Amino acid sequence: MNQYLAHIAIVVKDYDEAIAFYTQKLHFELIEDTVLSETKRWVKVKPKGSTECCLLLAKAANDEQKSRIGNQTGGRVFLFLYTDDFTRDYQNLIDMEIKIIREPSHEDYGRVAVFEDLYGNLWDLIQPTLPHRSI
Repeated sequence: MNQYLAHIAIVVKDYDEAIAFYTQKLHFELIEDTVLSETKRWVKVKPKGSTECCLLLAKAANDEQKSRIGNQTGGRVFLFLYTDDFTRDYQNLIDMEIKIIREPSHEDYGRVAVFEDLYGNLWDLIQPTLPHRSI
C-alpha cells in the first residue's frame, strides 16, 4: 500500500491576500487557482522544490470557519517548513517583516525558529540535522 498527504487545508480570510503572502513573502509557488463558484476557489500553493504535500487555501465561508482563521490548532505550531538553508530562509523572514515568535535555536533534530503567517498560524522553520529526518 502507498499513501501520502496531498493537501492540508488552511482557512484564510481572503484568497488574494493569502496568495500574495505565500508567494511574495515565503516564495511559495502558486500551483492552482481555479474558480469553482462566485464565492469559492480551489487554490493550492507549495514551497519551491516540494514534491509532496501542498497547502489548500480555503476561504472561510461562515462565522464558525472565520473564528478559526489563524488558530486552527489552539495556538500550537501548525505547519513545519523544512529547509536546506536555514540562514537564507530565516533572513527572508526578517527581510519580509514576518513576525518571529521564537528566535533560532539548535535542537537535537536541527536548527529551528517559530514564525507567524499573515493570520497568526504558527510555523516551525527547520533545517534538520540529518537530511530527510522526520521529527
